[in-house]
Amino acid sequence: MTEQSVSGQPVSEQSVSGRRPLGLTPSQTVGPFLSLGLPWPDGGDVVAEGTDGAIRIGGVVRDGAGEVVPDALVETWQADPEGNFDHPDSAERSTFRGFGRCPTDGDGHWEIRTLKPGAVDGQAPHVDVSVFARGLLDRVVTRIYFPDEEAANAADPVLATVPADRRATLVATATAPAELRFDITLRGNDETVFFQV
Repeated sequence: MTEQSVSGQPVSEQSVSGRRPLGLTPSQTVGPFLSLGLPWPDGGDVVAEGTDGAIRIGGVVRDGAGEVVPDALVETWQADPEGNFDHPDSAERSTFRGFGRCPTDGDGHWEIRTLKPGAVDGQAPHVDVSVFARGLLDRVVTRIYFPDEEAANAADPVLATVPADRRATLVATATAPAELRFDITLRGNDETVFFQV
């Protein structure tokens, strides 16, 4: 790697605000030991076992060849059941943390225990999801929508930006009472829809 910048001048000869700029660094993919460096005390337990109204959402992370990804990290963030976030900018700040971080296991499986979020600013109830995995230069971001919210999903402005034939990749499947499945496919024909953020 050379010390050339985009302009073609050596980095050492460029100046920004009178300071010597930093040199270019090579890009690096996430991993292979990513999940070891990002532990979260409660893991995928957004709420404690036995919490009234708790649901489980889980699935499998797969790569473009359909193989499971045994070392991905799935992060979730969501509003509370009334549609409020635990965020300093939230008008109705909640005490519900709404954050989970779950590594996949050897079979690519991940799972969180949480509460179903309420609608936020005209959007259908959803869970925001970030996935970190080896081979990715940055996280990928998607959403989990709920299958029992057909009317809200149909009116959701974010879901409306997704082609109709791809929206199903964003809607979880009910597998049992209080249990939902949401598989994440990183590439290929069945790729989950990801958003630029």
